Amino acid sequence: MRLFRNRRHTLNALAAPDQVTMRRAYPDDAAALARLAALDCSRVPTGDVLVAEVDGELWAAVAVGSDGAIADPFRASAGIMRLLRMRAAQLDLATPAVDREPRRTRSLAPRRQPTG
Repeated sequence: MRLFRNRRHTLNALAAPDQVTMRRAYPDDAAALARLAALDCSRVPTGDVLVAEVDGELWAAVAVGSDGAIADPFRASAGIMRLLRMRAAQLDLATPAVDREPRRTRSLAPRRQPTG
């Protein structure tokens, strides 16, 4: 069963890019980030921000260490957002946790029972 009867209604190859560049945002990305935020009806993520660009154009951005994220709603960017979030989580774990609460560690050795 074909979902689309007419070729005009099929997704084209440009909808899903083959090459995506992920990098940290630079100060000169401010205008492009503001445009993305306006399209997404959201605020520009703050702090350390990762961006994804396709052919030199920003499609999405994610803040490292927080939930802030924006993307162009007119682009097929769901997969790109997943990649950005995974990379942001990796970078967040790699950063020294100065302001974070210490994580509780659990000993792998079994507890010794008191004798006597």
